[in-house]
Amino acid sequence: MTLPLTRSTATGGTATRHDDFFSPQRTSADALPPPETFIRNIVRGVLEVLAGVREVEQLARWLSEEVYRSLSVRANLAARARSARRVAALRDVHEIRNVHLSHPADGVVEATVTAAARARTRAIALRLEGLDGRWRVTALALL
Repeated sequence: MTLPLTRSTATGGTATRHDDFFSPQRTSADALPPPETFIRNIVRGVLEVLAGVREVEQLARWLSEEVYRSLSVRANLAARARSARRVAALRDVHEIRNVHLSHPADGVVEATVTAAARARTRAIALRLEGLDGRWRVTALALL
């Protein structure tokens, strides 16, 4: 439901939307911490969720709704596969090997990360956007 436009006649008649005021507000990169540490931590968290040793709810604060839902589905599928094979969830140590950053716009960071564990090396691509004073993952792809 969208609320109707309201006009402020006292300030010259500028139109604003209520839903724009309450929706997530963009944050400039200058007002945010450097993204590399956040990227390293969130990638470790995502890999732990997929391994079954962390709950996806622990990362909800830093994920957009779409990324959260997608990661939840993928984690559930991984858990079912482990259950079918009767394999316990193991905490694997992931070494973050490479982080490449791109800044396509103010408050937006796109990154590719290479993470290695004992048995597997993965490539992760993600997009961060500065929203409400913190970095948020708005796109995530694991290869």
